[in-house]
Amino acid sequence: MASWIDRAIFYHLYPLGLLDAPKRDDWGDGLEHRLPGLQPWIPHLVSIGCNAVYLGPVFSSVSHGYDTTDYVEVDPRLGDREDLRGFVLASHEQGVHVIFDGVFNHVGRAFFAFRDLQEHGEESAYRDWFVDVQFGRQSPAGDPFTYYAYEGNFDMPTLNLQHPDVRQHLFDAVRTWFSEYWADGIRIDAVEKLDKEFLREICSVARGANPDCWLMGEVLSSDYREWTQPGLLDSCTNYEVAKGLPSSFNDRNLFEIAHSLKRQFGPEGIYRDRLLYSFMDNHDLNRVASTIQRPEDLASLYTVLYTIPGVPSVYYGSEWGLEGVKDGASDDGLRAAMVLPEDIGTMPQPWLPDHLAKLALIRQESDAIRLGAYAELHVASEQFAFRRDVEGDIAVVVVNAWNDPKDVEFGIDLADGTTLVDRLDEATTVTVEAGRIRVGMSPNTTRILTAARNS
Repeated sequence: MASWIDRAIFYHLYPLGLLDAPKRDDWGDGLEHRLPGLQPWIPHLVSIGCNAVYLGPVFSSVSHGYDTTDYVEVDPRLGDREDLRGFVLASHEQGVHVIFDGVFNHVGRAFFAFRDLQEHGEESAYRDWFVDVQFGRQSPAGDPFTYYAYEGNFDMPTLNLQHPDVRQHLFDAVRTWFSEYWADGIRIDAVEKLDKEFLREICSVARGANPDCWLMGEVLSSDYREWTQPGLLDSCTNYEVAKGLPSSFNDRNLFEIAHSLKRQFGPEGIYRDRLLYSFMDNHDLNRVASTIQRPEDLASLYTVLYTIPGVPSVYYGSEWGLEGVKDGASDDGLRAAMVLPEDIGTMPQPWLPDHLAKLALIRQESDAIRLGAYAELHVASEQFAFRRDVEGDIAVVVVNAWNDPKDVEFGIDLADGTTLVDRLDEATTVTVEAGRIRVGMSPNTTRILTAARNS
């Protein structure tokens, strides 16, 4: 596990969208140096407490970046090698780690080996680089052969990861990401489609290139333990929380997220020894501001996200409550072009960046929040409380998702007379009496209670 990850708070950038790159580049229409436009975002993300970047696809492709055509050359719609190195170097200089997006299951049709297959047919030296190539039948894309396409999308032929030359090609690319671009880790796409032995090998290659790298996989629905065994990934995307957290607030049913968190991280939790990647939106999911039914829930949603076990992440633009939804099969609405606003008062939720910065500071100052065990203390339809603690450090998070004030009372294993201070409003304190605390909650608010310094 990377030495820096327990303090990491990620900011997810999708450069092709944010930088307003053309949607397609079928013919290599020329080099545009857009990547330097990311550099002003570094001090911004630092200002809201983020210290790591998950950088969406930046290597050559034809469309959305997940149809790779070259694993080491930067997409000419974004820039060149120097532009990417410049972004990573500038990030490192400001204390920000950068992980790349790695797409190993499939490539784009403009990938050199697939083009050779189109040109030379059955005589191609690369015909075995792809899964289930069959001549004598026409593909939906018009090729005189068929092949296995990723999720039926014939713009993305599936690589044969059993082929030693395919593996070597990908391994060499990963080594280049670390040696020439100074990456700090990789988010691996479509992990559930990968052969485990290939995954084990590419993880080994990455750790050999950078022993302090962090390897996180996109896992949609399977058991995260399957992919985080020794020698495999360090972490997975926690889609259960990504979907369940907003859903719980929308339905006013906090039992839903409480059940998930207890199942995942409680005393008998199946992931209690894993540090999963926590988020509520990304380049594939509707933005959280569009998912929720009430904007007043945003503060509590992010407070929970930052205080549950895991590594929290913010998707670019969502720190201002930017909205965005899928339009049929198109994800363009999730991947908007943006420039940093000169006047944040024009943004949908201009108060939210300061809230995130405060959450980040609280998180960094609390070993309990970053590293502590998780235990549920109280749950009702519209109230929820949980505890994080490690080696005497404690944090208690209390949520009121009701439209009215509410006193939330529950038992707690602390000495009578112990005083807890709300880190979000330090004028508010509660004291343990007879093994219980009563927390006065305003409508639609959350408190983060930690032990007072003199208690």
